[in-house]
Amino acid sequence: MKQLVPAPETSGKGLLERVEDALLPLINLVFLLLMFFIVAGQLTNEPLPELPGAARSDTEQSPEADMMVDASGHWKVQGAILSGEHLLAALPAPDAQSALKIAADQNLTMADMEALLRLLEEGGYTEVLLLTEPGS
Repeated sequence: MKQLVPAPETSGKGLLERVEDALLPLINLVFLLLMFFIVAGQLTNEPLPELPGAARSDTEQSPEADMMVDASGHWKVQGAILSGEHLLAALPAPDAQSALKIAADQNLTMADMEALLRLLEEGGYTEVLLLTEPGS
């Protein structure tokens, strides 16, 4: 059986030279794979085609929110602006099976959102879903 790396006394090469000779095919293979992925992964300006069944319909309906918060921090339930003491009475009772759905304006500050979440936590709400609109 032929040895892949010749014995040191017969090759006349040092250990470092023999290791370099053994690594050269691996380096060539990695280089060729790198070139393949660079060529195959060229970015184009053309958008990806629409997938069948994934087309967006214009009749999509937004999920119904239990409450809305506008950019100025006003809390609305069924179109009526409510304050803290009336808000908890107007919302559905806390339920472990379904989360409270909140639709918040994208310009709402984190301080206003934190104040709302603290009030809801004091009211017994443990699960809250924040509804957002998909970016276009």
